[in-house]
Amino acid sequence: MSYRTSNPAFSNYIWSGKNSSRKKMSLWGILHKSLVSLALLSISLWYVWELVYQGVNVKWYTSGGLLAAIVFSILTSYRKKWAPVTAPLYALSKGLFLGGFSAYANIRFEGYPMQAVQITVITLFVMLLLYQWRIIIVTRKFRNVVITVTFTLMMIYIISWILSFFGLTNHLIYGTSWFAIIFTIVAAIFAALTLLLDFDFIDRKLGKAPKYMEWVAVWGLLVSLIWLYVEVLRLMKKLAVRF
Repeated sequence: MSYRTSNPAFSNYIWSGKNSSRKKMSLWGILHKSLVSLALLSISLWYVWELVYQGVNVKWYTSGGLLAAIVFSILTSYRKKWAPVTAPLYALSKGLFLGGFSAYANIRFEGYPMQAVQITVITLFVMLLLYQWRIIIVTRKFRNVVITVTFTLMMIYIISWILSFFGLTNHLIYGTSWFAIIFTIVAAIFAALTLLLDFDFIDRKLGKAPKYMEWVAVWGLLVSLIWLYVEVLRLMKKLAVRF
């Protein structure tokens, strides 16, 4: 059967092809590599965070980290055998971006980044329990809805990002109006729902996909978790300004 997800890391084209490796993807392998990736992300995040509090302009760190993360994501998607290298590099690059993003948020809203991390971790475990206990069943219709909405949200973000180069800020998304707040809530909800799709796909591939695909799986989970964290922090900032 063909199972699709909104997360590009778990798209069918990544898992297609003959499996010639004797070692297969395992849950322990994914957990171990997840810890390594989170450690790498934390190191680069902490580095940029410290630079911000030293008064250093980290614009190039955050912009360069974001651009590098995009490049490594594309490489991981289309050159899956490179994942043992590109996935850790993605974690380091994304940490540079999150370091600046989180530090600047903490300067204005002290403690918010840590609260956003806590909410993200709690949401991860809640989604895992909902999946394991089959409280939410990932059906074909469920997948199609999540994929469609997620794709729409990503297109809106991409268009807004392109417009920002021309000095045009989309206040309907990044402002503090009720529409902007609701938009961020919806984005956060669907960021959480993509985790269910990823759990479902990983569950079906355990013991089948080659060993190096564990890095691809870890990269995909990082993409979802970072998206969720960013949306949660954005929502908290908007609510703080609004009220």
